[in-house]
Amino acid sequence: MTSTDVRNEAEDSGPSGYAAARLRLLTEGARSGPPRRTALAELTDDWLSGLFTAGTEMPRGASLVAVGGYGRGELSPRSDLDLLLLHDGDDPKAVAALADRLWYPVWDLGLALDHSVRTPAEARRTAGEDLKVQLGLLDARHLAGDAALTAGLRTAVLADWRNQAPRRLPELQELCVERAERQGELQYLLEPDLKEARGGLRDATALRAVAASWLADAPREGLADARRRLLDVRDALHLTTGRATDRLALQEQDQVAAELGLLDADTLLRQVYEAARVISYASDVTWREVGRVLRSRAVRPRLRAMLGGGKPAPERSPLAEGVVEQDGEVVLARAARPERDPVLPLRAAAAAAQAGLPLSLHAVRRLAATVRPLPTPWPAEAREQLVTLLGSGQPTVEVWEALEAEGLITRLLPDWERVRCRPQRNAVHIWTVDRHLIETAVRASEFTRRVGRPDLLLVSALLHDIGKGWPGDHSVAGEIIAKDVAARIGFDRADVAVLSTLVRHHLLLIETATRRDLEDPATVRSVADAVGSQSTLELLHALTEADALATGPAAWSSWRGSLVADLVKRVGAVLAGDEPDEPDAAAPTAEQERLAIEAVATGSPVLALRAQTDAPAEEPPADDPEPLGVELLIAVPDQPGVLPAVAGVLAVHRLTVRTAELRALDLPAGVEGSVLLLNWRVAAEYGSLPQAARLRADLVRALDGSLDIAGRLAERDAAYPRRRGVVAPPPRVTVAPAASRHATVIEVRAQDAPGLLFRIGRALEDEGLRVRSMHVSTLGANAVDAFYVTGAEGVPLPGDEAASVTRKLEETLRA
Repeated sequence: MTSTDVRNEAEDSGPSGYAAARLRLLTEGARSGPPRRTALAELTDDWLSGLFTAGTEMPRGASLVAVGGYGRGELSPRSDLDLLLLHDGDDPKAVAALADRLWYPVWDLGLALDHSVRTPAEARRTAGEDLKVQLGLLDARHLAGDAALTAGLRTAVLADWRNQAPRRLPELQELCVERAERQGELQYLLEPDLKEARGGLRDATALRAVAASWLADAPREGLADARRRLLDVRDALHLTTGRATDRLALQEQDQVAAELGLLDADTLLRQVYEAARVISYASDVTWREVGRVLRSRAVRPRLRAMLGGGKPAPERSPLAEGVVEQDGEVVLARAARPERDPVLPLRAAAAAAQAGLPLSLHAVRRLAATVRPLPTPWPAEAREQLVTLLGSGQPTVEVWEALEAEGLITRLLPDWERVRCRPQRNAVHIWTVDRHLIETAVRASEFTRRVGRPDLLLVSALLHDIGKGWPGDHSVAGEIIAKDVAARIGFDRADVAVLSTLVRHHLLLIETATRRDLEDPATVRSVADAVGSQSTLELLHALTEADALATGPAAWSSWRGSLVADLVKRVGAVLAGDEPDEPDAAAPTAEQERLAIEAVATGSPVLALRAQTDAPAEEPPADDPEPLGVELLIAVPDQPGVLPAVAGVLAVHRLTVRTAELRALDLPAGVEGSVLLLNWRVAAEYGSLPQAARLRADLVRALDGSLDIAGRLAERDAAYPRRRGVVAPPPRVTVAPAASRHATVIEVRAQDAPGLLFRIGRALEDEGLRVRSMHVSTLGANAVDAFYVTGAEGVPLPGDEAASVTRKLEETLRA
């Protein structure tokens, strides 16, 4: 059926015909994207025009006007109908009857309607008071009635907008900034709002308004395609959910991708991010130009008065060879020749970042159009300028984005294309892969004074996750890419080896510090063997902190920093020639010994609960996502079931386990018995911590079997209905190879939840295993726990038994 047939059906059959034609248009597979939006707008135009003229006599001095998105002819399946009934004020009663004839059929069909009834003077006055109304009227489109009335309003509104632009544009910019602060940046969000987030459809509309002011204009290249792509995604979202929503929720992304014919949800998000990046960059450039024009208008009259007329030449301050500052931007010097100077893009970028200034759009486009490729390997100046750019701190981000918007980054670093706009489906990460790499370099620039080779630190920060664009372990793939890139940009063989080591092992320190027993010599030796030298260890320490800080608030804390620093100290000693002590040599503290003796004497658990053992060397920041918290020290006579009992009691009391260590304690000479020492750090989910006496009493009951922990936790779960949310990936249980000579190390990765540690401990007990020590870590919603286990004889498990245990534990956690 053609568009004309559908429209004729709607006209012939009235509201019911319109509803049927609308449904057919939205469900037929022949049309999508702009053609469908246009057809839906035309269908709706014809229906509303019919309603307008359906009375006994043709209304005079009135017109029906589409505004906003409908005014632009862009109707998504669940879009509101934004309508203005315009009238000359001569016959209010007739206008009221006309309004009823228009609005009620729309409501009867269940369509969302945003409507108003105004005279031209009222419309202009309201627009002058309400910026959102004025923006909607800029897209006013005549539907029916007195066309001259509509045309007069359009002309007047546009004239008002242009006359008031110096006052209204800063107001519009402020609205955009406030909305971005509330909604975040579309190009990085896992569940973005396609309309309200920065770089979304609202910003695209704001750019149209700026262009209509004639004061400035947005970069046009790619902008229309970016906007169309976001509209297409919103259409698919409306169709798959059946709701008028702009938020692309995780659970709906696969369906939306399928509706658009895309491979998967990651492909969908990447297209959304690319579109948002185009709109965001265009917004940055446009608002910068608006500011420049407004400043120029404010200054020019005074200059004319001082100089006696004439237009002063803009001041140009040299920044680097071929690069100058002009009007608050970095531009190319008049004598610059990009076609003869392949280093110029990096030199201009480094100069801009160092000066904290934006690169002008004209300069970047000229560079992209004319510059020659760099030779391989790069000349020393190019490498130095790249390092200078990366080491410039926060200004690096805006300059890098300007280069990337015109394709210069992928020309310099072809491997960048695979990570560009690549989403990271991990709640800990707040950036896409490419932005995370730049943020890591920004963080690393703060640590350049504490390493001997800041250039290697900054380049490793840029490349550490470059392997995420390839299948398999991104650290392994990244090592190969880093070798190639480092050689291409001119590092010598020794530096290439260091960079590839840093990329290969960029997770080594944080994973070892939080998941391994640092008292075990095998742990420290394995890190020392991987790192190889003190200088590389120094760089890896700084890279680890920069990477974690650039990941998100949940990835770094005072506690994790202290664990990594402890590991670095131990590894440094080994690299200096000192051998680590065997774990049995570690002596208990005086307090641990006191608790252990008391536990043996009483035959029952003894615990201490307090803020922390020692004052930290420096006060942790107030916004530390994982403060040192509350230390729970428990001494228990060695017996089966200690781990699930303690974990279960804490879960019953709604205490979150931040970190947990468990080990057997050597008692002083003359004291008989065996004691387990648990040194845990806990925090209340909400409210205050329970009293130590209550915890001890429940722990005694849990150990003697009189406290039904599993039943208590099940009752609590049943009392709270499960909320709809993100479907977590299944748990994964593995054996860490060669992690310890004294025990088998079982790693558990799962969704963090109350009672998780209790379930793990009970499953290990059921298998007859002894937990020698354990290390619990939580990253966002993900628990990553390591358990050093032995058989009843106190030796590591044989390979087949270890595999069987991990398989059963994984099945238990999946159940």
